[in-house]
Amino acid sequence: MFPAAATPRRELPPARAAEGTDRAEPADRSSSADGAEGAAAPAPKSGGRHAFFDNAKYLAIVLVAMGHSWEPLTDGSRAAEALYMTVYTFHMPAFIIISGYFSRSFDMRKDRLQRLVTGVAVPYVLFETAYAFFKRWADDDPGHPISLLDPWFLTWFLVALFIWRLTTPLWKIVRWPIPLAVAIAVMASVSPDIGDDLDLQRVLQFLPFFVLGLALRPEHFKLVQRRAVRIASLPVFACALVMAYWAAPRMSSAWFYHRDSAQELGTTWWIGAVMTLALFGCSIVMTACFFSWVPTRRTWFTVLGAGTLYGYLLHGFLAKGSRFWGWFDDYAWLHSPLGEIAVTLIAGGIVTALCTPPVRRMFRFAMEPTMAWAFRKDPADTARARVGA
Repeated sequence: MFPAAATPRRELPPARAAEGTDRAEPADRSSSADGAEGAAAPAPKSGGRHAFFDNAKYLAIVLVAMGHSWEPLTDGSRAAEALYMTVYTFHMPAFIIISGYFSRSFDMRKDRLQRLVTGVAVPYVLFETAYAFFKRWADDDPGHPISLLDPWFLTWFLVALFIWRLTTPLWKIVRWPIPLAVAIAVMASVSPDIGDDLDLQRVLQFLPFFVLGLALRPEHFKLVQRRAVRIASLPVFACALVMAYWAAPRMSSAWFYHRDSAQELGTTWWIGAVMTLALFGCSIVMTACFFSWVPTRRTWFTVLGAGTLYGYLLHGFLAKGSRFWGWFDDYAWLHSPLGEIAVTLIAGGIVTALCTPPVRRMFRFAMEPTMAWAFRKDPADTARARVGA
């Protein structure tokens, strides 16, 4: 029997692999996806990018948007709740694993730190502020604070990615990184005093997936692409849906958010530890099944994988706005089977449009700023330029 839990606020864990993390660093070419050759490579590459990872990122961000659209429907539909729980088992871990995989060569080199600031920290500050003003206006909540210490809705992942990437050099030197990360996640899940600052519960409870990504190599992704794994994934997904349908009225979906401790979910500490380990195992299996069906060739949506940061951050305004403006309450037909299908397709279409190159060009100033003016010039580079001149 799953532990029952009080229903918390539903701010759903989104997902994204930050722009600039989908390329392997040149210094790590010997073990990176970009540097792998022949059968060891998980996917063909074009222009320094691998189709497999772009495809995986796009498909995962579509599932994120669909999950947000299903959330208002879950109270009245056990089937919607079951599908919702199943998807939330793996779409977030998939994004985090990819983020970890492309962080393997991260160190404290100046250019990498600059990209971390411009590609993660700056978008966090801008969108945390933008979401705060949006909530003040759309939810008629003029007193809603702007707090960089309390990420709201989607922005928690930017904080997490910033922290995870800074700790990458530490995970490279420990002997058993994955067991250590899992132990930290378990300890966090039973520590209610961690609080809400920087959403550290999520940072710590999702940490094992990032560390797992750091440990993976191209051949590991090749393994899950085997025909046998694809075939086996079908009954696994079917069993997961059946299990989720059974668990829907018995278990709070808040367990999948990894946002609260066990005590905050109304259960005992040891159940929290067991649930953390069980969900980690389930997420790994489901993520492997998801990766097994991701195309390795270039498709019509491969190019959209480079814009998942845009789709991720921008679709949040509509996801929250639909709730603030009562769309799901005003249009009862949305809660019918046909309405649920329509909502799913609309969510997928919107996030797809937000990942397109025109949208990326329009919002690049906020998500991929260069900000050369903000950083000191390297004296060595200046000296080399003089010599070259």
